[in-house]
Amino acid sequence: MKLNEISDNAGSRKSRMRIGRGIGSGKGKTGGRGGKGQTARTGVRIKGFEGGQMPLHRRLPKRGFNNIFAIELNEVNLGRVQEAIEKGKLDAKDVVDAEALVRAGVVRRAGNGVRLLGKGEVKAAVQFAVYGASKSAVAAVEKAGGSVKILGPQKKSKDGGDQAA
Repeated sequence: MKLNEISDNAGSRKSRMRIGRGIGSGKGKTGGRGGKGQTARTGVRIKGFEGGQMPLHRRLPKRGFNNIFAIELNEVNLGRVQEAIEKGKLDAKDVVDAEALVRAGVVRRAGNGVRLLGKGEVKAAVQFAVYGASKSAVAAVEKAGGSVKILGPQKKSKDGGDQAA
């Protein structure tokens, strides 16, 4: 086989239809646009127009909102951190923060911060410095002999004291 002998499979490339070039072409006169009026013109097409009736998207009530102050956090479970420690990607002696988790490949990018969740278990005594952590994650880390430093704002609990975000 030579480079000049290579070709596509038969029928894999379809030639362009030349529209509006006379009745004999099969796409003459209206050029595949049907009759006259708004739909035959270019640029103007009313999507969702129901003949003057109130369109469905305006009949239905509005719902929900976008919280512009919401912070998107990367969520990491303790099980994923323990896997990284066992594979040697994370050092349990160092402080585990967002940058360390990115270097280890546990999260793709640091973003606005990392929130530690309690699924799985951590066996090593690890010092965490994260934006937030769940109560179960903090309890599991402290049970293993480690500590969790919360970098984000502290939430006020009902009894008046501060708690982890």
